[in-house]
Amino acid sequence: MRTANFSCAFYACFSASIVRSTDSSKAIPNILLQMLIRGSNGVGYKAYPDNLIEEFVAKSWDTGVDVFRVFDSLNWVKAMAPCIDFVRKRTGGIAEGSICYTGDILDPSKTKYTLDYYLRLAKDIENAGAHMLCIKDMAGLLKPYAAKLLLEGLQDTVKIPIHLHTHDTSSLQPATYLKAIEAGVDVVDVALGALSGLTSQPNFNAVVEMMRFQEREQPYDITSLNQYSNYWEAVREMYYPFESGMIASSAEVFQHEIPGGQYSNLKPQAQSLGLGDKWEDIKRMYADVNQAFGDIVKVTPSSKVVGDMALYLVTNNLTIDDLFTKGKQISFPESVQSFFKGDIGQPEGGFPKDLQKIILKDIKPYKDRPNEHLQPVDFEKEFEEFKAKFDASLQFTDFLSYQLYPKVFEEYFQFRTKFGSVDKVPSPIFFYGMKPGDEMLIEIDKGKSVVVNFLSLGEPKPDGVRTVFFKLNGQNRHIEILDKSLGKVKTENPKAEKGNDKQVGAPLQGRLSKILVKEGQKVKQNEPLFIIEAMKMETTVTATAAGTIKALTLAEGSMVNTDDLVLSLS
Repeated sequence: MRTANFSCAFYACFSASIVRSTDSSKAIPNILLQMLIRGSNGVGYKAYPDNLIEEFVAKSWDTGVDVFRVFDSLNWVKAMAPCIDFVRKRTGGIAEGSICYTGDILDPSKTKYTLDYYLRLAKDIENAGAHMLCIKDMAGLLKPYAAKLLLEGLQDTVKIPIHLHTHDTSSLQPATYLKAIEAGVDVVDVALGALSGLTSQPNFNAVVEMMRFQEREQPYDITSLNQYSNYWEAVREMYYPFESGMIASSAEVFQHEIPGGQYSNLKPQAQSLGLGDKWEDIKRMYADVNQAFGDIVKVTPSSKVVGDMALYLVTNNLTIDDLFTKGKQISFPESVQSFFKGDIGQPEGGFPKDLQKIILKDIKPYKDRPNEHLQPVDFEKEFEEFKAKFDASLQFTDFLSYQLYPKVFEEYFQFRTKFGSVDKVPSPIFFYGMKPGDEMLIEIDKGKSVVVNFLSLGEPKPDGVRTVFFKLNGQNRHIEILDKSLGKVKTENPKAEKGNDKQVGAPLQGRLSKILVKEGQKVKQNEPLFIIEAMKMETTVTATAAGTIKALTLAEGSMVNTDDLVLSLS
């Protein structure tokens, strides 16, 4: 069983990821629980102090994780090696070093990610101490005959077991698995039938049938697998609004190379920015940005960098050429600046120097592991400060979560403080709410449940407050709540004048999360002015020229559209 996204439990379920891994390991003690860890980037989108990564690995083992799939989004072994070492020294688990596959080793015109490149990488990972090697094909680019060639080469290069992971975006990957199995791969990742295909993994049930009566057949009960698949098919219906939107496989993935995990995030992100009708443009721009950035390996967090830049360019009707001709005036997304600074590592072949200089402006890039420049966490002191800030009853694992995702944890803590443990609420009710007449049974503890009957909803008062009438275990209750859906008037903010460099507008739709200057303050060229946040993408807007802040038009926290006037300079 694999868990990939540490933050999604906070975002979507308002429950702690580490608690969920503990619960899972208790419920299925005979199944290995595997987690992804991005080497020096931990489970986040930036570099963290080494001792924080080490402690997180140790606590993950304590709470039930058995296999640590260690990878780097740029295949930089130097960033993976410390994490592999932490797994070996601090846990009894398995350190699975990973190669992120991109390109096509069968294409003679592609000379960057060749068979020799992958074999060299595999040997370096084995030498770093990995117990197993994973081929992490996050976009589903590994074709069947390429898999055969790669696996045969790896068998001659390394002595550790080989694990193949892919996404079935094009529907080609079951054939890739067949060739890999024939070539001697030890493990393949699959997903139960109802949860498989498209941006997920190949169909577990189908792979079992594919290998029936063959030499490497595994003894699975296909009837049970199909029953499990039917169960999860019913569960999946509740989550359809959160899916990628793909209704059929597509070989386009071999052109745009968007990873399966990112595809399901990037499309909703585009829709939230008002770019739903430009999805085809975004996919093409994603491929173009990747080439401009040096044809990088794309997996979180490097794939996010490419996606953020593509969204930014499409939002502002900019081209790749504009990066070079208008780069000095562009406020690049935070993730893009961070990438070119070296915050998530060093790409194969280095950065495109001209573009790096344009994007970083006056920022000096790293040439080594960024973690080496970070102060270690003082666990004893900072844990006490954490409890003083939030709650003295919080655990050390909560503190680690806060260290990795401070903003997300704060939102999670505020929600849990206000509403309690909502993970006890049945999924349909959690996602879609109750209607008058509905009844809900909530199991709050083993053998202890409460029954909630939603009776009626009162008319709104002038201030938007409604009275909700319900029964709790047969007793009439009521509560007053603010109906946030009422009285929402779409405000039109003034726009920044085109060509007027004294007026600074929002470069994209989102929330004005932070204003970094005050009226009357003098600013230098390239000095940060404000931050726009949209679906995990942050963009810091900087001054294109020196000046004085004349007026702040919008307040911090305001929702903005592209080109909305935020402040004026004099």
